[in-house]
Amino acid sequence: MKHRAKGAALSCLLLPAIALAQSRGWLTLHRDSLCVTEGAIEKTPTDRLSVNVPKMRAYVTDWTAQSAEVRFTYLGGTPRESALGSGTIRRQFGLKLRAQDPCNLVYAMWRIDPESKLVVSVKRNPNAHSSRDCGNRGYKNIKPRRASAVPRLQPAQSHTLRAEMKQDELRVFVDNHAVWEGSVGADAASLEGPVGIRSDNARLDFEIMAREYEGNHPRSVKTCKAGAGDSD
Repeated sequence: MKHRAKGAALSCLLLPAIALAQSRGWLTLHRDSLCVTEGAIEKTPTDRLSVNVPKMRAYVTDWTAQSAEVRFTYLGGTPRESALGSGTIRRQFGLKLRAQDPCNLVYAMWRIDPESKLVVSVKRNPNAHSSRDCGNRGYKNIKPRRASAVPRLQPAQSHTLRAEMKQDELRVFVDNHAVWEGSVGADAASLEGPVGIRSDNARLDFEIMAREYEGNHPRSVKTCKAGAGDSD
């Protein structure tokens, strides 16, 4: 009995350390770690980040693993709306992975209106590397191996969106529940670029996090290149 009691006491002592160990590896990214290539990201009085413009595109300048999480409060649509390159008006936001350049990257997008769903797309244009070169060409929606519905967002709701990619396998979670699992293909997995965030016609308050890069990356910081040719 003494051994059991001692073991239980040791377990209690270890629990905080285990919890701390599990929490390590995630970096909270601040405004100065984001390169905004279109639109604007502002700081709130509570040190969160906010988006209030029709189009926002940004990537993380610190090299991280291909795992990113957004803890957000949805505030509704923007007063002014902007159409996508196809002419479609869509309200959405999501995460970018392996964002090599504006023409070659992976998206995990939470569509809000006109339809509520989680869509994973690969934008691939091997011979184009600026938005002037590729425009809105090269998108391919990826069919999941498993998927489930996402909540229909209403203003003032708070949720978590997380995407984790290892090699060609991608998993997307909403509030820690898997909503999309599948392969994005070897070609997309070969892209090398940072994680990021994108929004269209949606207002958000949010925090963004990413997992630390395992090992030493040859370039610890990616140069911020902002401008019309660098917005995806």
